[in-house]
Amino acid sequence: MSKLNVSSSELDLDRPNIEDYLPTGSIQEPHGKLRLRDLLDISPTLTEAAGAIVDDSFTRCFKSIPREPWNWNVYLFPLWCLGVVIRYGVLFPARVLVLTIGWIIFLSSFIPVHLLLKGHDKLRRKLERCLVELMCSFFVASWTGVVKYHGPRPSMRPKQVFVANHTSMIDFIILEQMTAFAVIMQKHPGWVGLLQSTILESVGCIWFNRSEAKDREIVARKLREHVQEADNNPLLIFPEGTCVNNHYTVMFKKGAFELGCTVCPIAIKYNKIFVDAFWNSRKQSFTMHLLQLMTSWAVVCDVWYLEPQNLKPGETPIEFAERVRDIISVRAGLKKVPWDGYLKYSRPSPKHRERKQQSFAESVLRRLEEK
Repeated sequence: MSKLNVSSSELDLDRPNIEDYLPTGSIQEPHGKLRLRDLLDISPTLTEAAGAIVDDSFTRCFKSIPREPWNWNVYLFPLWCLGVVIRYGVLFPARVLVLTIGWIIFLSSFIPVHLLLKGHDKLRRKLERCLVELMCSFFVASWTGVVKYHGPRPSMRPKQVFVANHTSMIDFIILEQMTAFAVIMQKHPGWVGLLQSTILESVGCIWFNRSEAKDREIVARKLREHVQEADNNPLLIFPEGTCVNNHYTVMFKKGAFELGCTVCPIAIKYNKIFVDAFWNSRKQSFTMHLLQLMTSWAVVCDVWYLEPQNLKPGETPIEFAERVRDIISVRAGLKKVPWDGYLKYSRPSPKHRERKQQSFAESVLRRLEEK
């Protein structure tokens, strides 16, 4: 019975509440039954409303779901205030110190290794890989990261690619502290872009730009070349193509599943007990996202390295991608939705969507009042 209640509440997340778009006290019981001809009279409005409902379901994948407040009475509020003082006045300065020490150690080692061992590529790549893993460990320590890894640690083998669900750019950091993956990632501006073009290129990372159509062909070629080499770092791809709020998984792009190699799924699930690790890049810079993590109590996360999968006879790359998405979603407790994550960058503005929803609600209300 409890399981039934849980699934019912999950379904409610995708069910728009029409009462939110109507004036208070305006909803009345209809005087008669609403017949089919009445629905046909407002069919144009229903068509627009269907689009609004679909869009509402889509946008929930990219919104932070707020936690229930716990400092709501006179007993708990002083404790919450004390926690704020500790987090910002004690933990945050200590974490900044840890991160600063980490950068000093990393740069004082990475620069000499990168410059002085150019003639010894194998040794240089091995040392750079270890240093990148070390720096990522300092990042995780600066959040007081509590990360549990389940399953065998990834190994360097040819013809394999790792795929994972994507919540934030810290997914890469959490996975990188255990294994120096070569990742395919959107090119970012600012200091993150500087790190991408200098340090992370040492582990074989591949960057792309969504606005450049030619980048797709170049990236596809680089992916095929990368997975053929046994000495290259394991390749990590986030096939959703964008950050999702760790409650859903959107469609996986098929690129990682048509390379003709073994696909190793990785499921990542964050516990929101202390902080929401979802990064909404449209509303928050990565610097502010890191600040939010560093001023929380801890980042709690589980990572599962799942059983490798291969393309089955007669299975298309799209079907293969959906099968792997099923495996990741079930393991991490995420809900599958049939949307393309790239629509996040081209959908209508929230104000336009709300106006359409308001218009539909008023149209239905007028029709009910006429009865």
